[in-house]
Amino acid sequence: MPDLATGVARYQRDVHPAKADLFGRLATHHRPHTLFLGCSDARVVPELLTGCEPGELFVVRTAGNLVPAYHRASGDGVVASIEYAVAVLGVTDIVVCGHSACGAMTALAEAQDLAAVPVLARWLHHADAAAARAAAGSDAVDLPALIRHNVRAQLANLATHPAVAKALAAGTLGLHGWVYDIATGAVDDVGTGAVAAPAA
Repeated sequence: MPDLATGVARYQRDVHPAKADLFGRLATHHRPHTLFLGCSDARVVPELLTGCEPGELFVVRTAGNLVPAYHRASGDGVVASIEYAVAVLGVTDIVVCGHSACGAMTALAEAQDLAAVPVLARWLHHADAAAARAAAGSDAVDLPALIRHNVRAQLANLATHPAVAKALAAGTLGLHGWVYDIATGAVDDVGTGAVAAPAA
């Protein structure tokens, strides 16, 4: 905790004053252009990766960058955040960003015993379709393939959300799938524009 306190002090002394005009505007104006759905992994920093300033990204981070398919009764915070970003804030793009060496995807690829973390085990079922595609009849699951398939599966889940489907149908929203390589900094496009609104 002392390191965090030192960081806050540095932010208040050096960073915030240097962007005083920006933060002055942001104090009364919140209009991000993109919803960034990424992994909770500490090595993936959306603003650093995209070069965005504060206020440009609406960020939702989950284990494995998973997005539950829409279910009215779920009461899920991820679902609520997606709805808010699209229907209220009016974001024009959504990025689902997976990454190399993802712990959640590694657990699935290696069929790790998750008995000690039952909530996590249930959460990872949102990647079942991706795991099935990555296995493709083989006993072994290829981790890089699983990571890519998972991003595409989450884009498909996104399209089940009514606010997203409506914006896609209106042509006011774009969906994008990325995979970020931590070691090289490369970002591969694995699903830009590939998802359409589900049929009514």
